[in-house]
Amino acid sequence: MNAQEILQSDEFKQCAEFHGHICPGLATGFKGAKAALAWLKENKSEDEDLVAVVETDACMVDAIQVLTGCTFGKGNLLYKDYGKVAFSLLSRKTGKGVRVSMKPGAFKLSDEHMDLVKKRLADTATKEDNKRFWKLHHERSNLILEQDPVNIFDLNPASIEMPAKANILQSKPCAECGEPVMESKLCESSGKMICRGCLEKN
Repeated sequence: MNAQEILQSDEFKQCAEFHGHICPGLATGFKGAKAALAWLKENKSEDEDLVAVVETDACMVDAIQVLTGCTFGKGNLLYKDYGKVAFSLLSRKTGKGVRVSMKPGAFKLSDEHMDLVKKRLADTATKEDNKRFWKLHHERSNLILEQDPVNIFDLNPASIEMPAKANILQSKPCAECGEPVMESKLCESSGKMICRGCLEKN
């Protein structure tokens, strides 16, 4: 499919609706997730058949959640704060996994685009700056969607161990704030079992 066909597809529309807008990061996540699913010969996970381990908390993760069915709430989306445009997708059914990582330079924005990003972050962008920013953002998104995944990503067998399934445990009250906490997340402090929030305050 070309970029316009992808943009009009139900799958991409679901990603854009979930994320809130169309951007290069979302387009990257879309292409990466589709490539990973194809590599594993898998479909979207309704339960915990797939596990995604993402190495960034940026835009691409929203497309990965929508397309793979791996979410924080189900416990099959794990976050590693590595700051990399990369993720691994693992199949519990086959025991196989693939790591998808962006090739150097594949996502590089133009100097003009980066200047506009900086202006927006500094809250100094004018109305015309914002208009130009979104024009460049959509052009870059289209360019990514047009690409063959092999031009954007390296795909290799994942070398990480399959994480355990999400555990459902009873909650117990924190000895300090009284709020219910999953029992495995309570910490001992001065002979009391308290939540991590209270531990940080102490």
